[in-house]
Amino acid sequence: MFRPMRRFKQQMTAEECTAVLSSGRRGVLAVLGDDGYPYGVPLNYWYSPENGKLYFHGAREGHKLDAVRNYDKVSFTVFDEGFYKEGDWAAWVHSVIVFGKVRIIEDEAEITEIARQIGLKYYPDAQEVVEILERTKGRIGAMEMSIEHMSGKLVHEK
Repeated sequence: MFRPMRRFKQQMTAEECTAVLSSGRRGVLAVLGDDGYPYGVPLNYWYSPENGKLYFHGAREGHKLDAVRNYDKVSFTVFDEGFYKEGDWAAWVHSVIVFGKVRIIEDEAEITEIARQIGLKYYPDAQEVVEILERTKGRIGAMEMSIEHMSGKLVHEK
């Protein structure tokens, strides 16, 4: 169902892919948008190593959610900041793309926990996360992505 990676010599292991997903800061969620046009939206996210799923938060309405309600298959791409080898001007970058299905979460307790986990990933202090969750209670939405296929590669930008 999913194509094999064409440039297989650059392919990363599942463990390397998981490390990029765990440490990544932002990714792009691609959905099937209005009138069949692709819609890619940059998002903060949280990867749960316990269940191998990705979580997103945001508004409870909008283009992204309308698209997911119409068609739940998506892809999500993450790439790191890269690194440089001594004497080389071009970066080496790890990128991961995952394919799967997204479910919109309805349970308020589950939404709050996902938003808390995402907040703990990005905010420097847990108290600030608690304060933000209190201020935004009832207005935050969340989605869960089950991963059906994952691949990653290390690319030299040269």
